[in-house]
Amino acid sequence: MITHGKNIKIFTANAHPKLAHAIAEIVGVPIGDSKVGTFSDGEIYVNTGETVRGSDVFVIQPTCYPVNHNLMELLIMIDAFKRASAGRITAVIPYFGYARQDRKSKARDPISAKLVADLIATAGADRVLTMDLHAAQIQGFFNIPVDHLLGAPILVRHYIEKFGDHKDDIVVVSPDLGSVTRARNFAERLDVPMAIIDKRRPKANVAEVMNIIGDVKDKTVILVDDMIDTAGTITQGAKALMERGAKEVHACCTHGVLSGPAIQRIKDSCIKELVILDTIPLPEEKQLDKIKVLSVAPVFAEAIERIYDDLSVSTLFV
Repeated sequence: MITHGKNIKIFTANAHPKLAHAIAEIVGVPIGDSKVGTFSDGEIYVNTGETVRGSDVFVIQPTCYPVNHNLMELLIMIDAFKRASAGRITAVIPYFGYARQDRKSKARDPISAKLVADLIATAGADRVLTMDLHAAQIQGFFNIPVDHLLGAPILVRHYIEKFGDHKDDIVVVSPDLGSVTRARNFAERLDVPMAIIDKRRPKANVAEVMNIIGDVKDKTVILVDDMIDTAGTITQGAKALMERGAKEVHACCTHGVLSGPAIQRIKDSCIKELVILDTIPLPEEKQLDKIKVLSVAPVFAEAIERIYDDLSVSTLFV
């Protein structure tokens, strides 16, 4: 039986301490006294300098690059707190790595997202708090409660402030058929029409635009996705939209993975502004004038407070 923690404690590993400190500041508690490091052979160790017995513990750690190292840090921290008799442990994972491996796309493929879910539960987590899973069904991979936050309200608020009441010429565009539901919800929140890019993907991280369903001529377009990795899909989509008469192209996503050639592609692209959330840290060398970062700290802080007080988290997005 999970007992309610008698006090709240927030800890962070090394993936995104800046976000963790921002969340803790809003909640009004200090970051817990712990150190996560590596031995000379690369093994990870955790030293915690305060008691967590009976506490409601929140461990903040996105499993972004380097994915395997950050995942192991999270697992070892959870194990340490479980063995220290924490009352309840919530794994706060703003970006859930391995989420794209959620099914068998060909014979003998692993379902790595399910494996990671099992590892987190086995390590001792009592619940998970995350944002915009690549595939919503990953919530069902866990045998513990999962609170799934949405990044769209933060992004929509930005565009409402940016464009104000001048929404007549705006169209929300889904970069592929798999993102149609996300784009439709985004368009409904903005109260604007939507269009769809129908593309074929010959192989991983390579996309070929085939057709655009909807009217984008002389429109200000907002491309919406859950994550941007190598930026091939989003930049090719932006190019196709401009070729079909779009006035300008904006893009946004929750998770700015931005690996490999992504930064150069975005820099060279016709995208006027890319808005991302800070679920993943953006290193200084990847910062561009056309990339704007919005904080998820207020949303995660509110969710943590609600979990601690045993209140509904889903009502955050009603």
